Amino acid sequence: MSATKEIRSKIKSVQNTQKITRAMQMVATSKMRKTQERMKAARPYAEKIREVMANLSNLNSYARNLSPYLRVSNENERIGIILITSDKGLCGGLNSNSIKVFLEKIHEFTKNNIQIDVCTLGQKALTASKRLNLNVTSSAIGLGDIPMMDKIIGPLSDMLNKFKDNKLDGIYIIYSHFINTMKQKPIFEKLLPLSDSHLTSNKIQTTEYEYEPSAVEILNDLIRRYIESVVFQCLADNMASEQAARMVAMKSATDNAGSAINHLKLVYNKSRQAIITKELSEIVAGSSAV
Repeated sequence: MSATKEIRSKIKSVQNTQKITRAMQMVATSKMRKTQERMKAARPYAEKIREVMANLSNLNSYARNLSPYLRVSNENERIGIILITSDKGLCGGLNSNSIKVFLEKIHEFTKNNIQIDVCTLGQKALTASKRLNLNVTSSAIGLGDIPMMDKIIGPLSDMLNKFKDNKLDGIYIIYSHFINTMKQKPIFEKLLPLSDSHLTSNKIQTTEYEYEPSAVEILNDLIRRYIESVVFQCLADNMASEQAARMVAMKSATDNAGSAINHLKLVYNKSRQAIITKELSEIVAGSSAV
């Protein structure tokens, strides 16, 4: 009886776990739809900022040549990397895949004697960077399920100011790109200095403007707003990937729990049948002895 009691206890425990994973799957499914909507809603603003920035830089070569964000340099002595992850786990290999790319790039840069400043967005990114004893110059945690600019503007401004002051030769970002519900891909992109592809526009502007306070200051401000919108878009993308990965992981956990329950029930029935058979054998043996 003790064996069957232990099996019943295991079945009950797995059933409780299955209820939790099923609830988490439903919550992640609901959040995933909302994060996808936010991800799509953030794109028009970034595209419009890029268009205005491109037109201004093409119309005013003087401002373009003086902007510190558009400087051309072949030197790479110190760079900054922004690593975006989730705050929580239970989302499959989402964070580990991004951190794996992060480690590969860290190894590649250090091999070329390039110093690295790290900005982390998300608890998992901060934990991984501290475990590796990297130079984390700024960070943000507790990002929640809704991307908020006020939570990331501080760490991001720190990176942008360092680049503007020539303390960094380049800024890169790593995040999980949402492809579809079943697939998310870690992406490594260069943010600064901007390439020529960022300074092209389908809508060509030919009219020159008068600038106040100056074309250089306006262009620099537009570039900062553009980079902020790109990082915000990457954060929204990462959050959509997180919920999709968590939904898939929790569905897999729920299915595995169901398989474990079926296996335990089979073992329980066999054990119970063995006990009944044994008791019947004892009764038959006792009646024969009489």
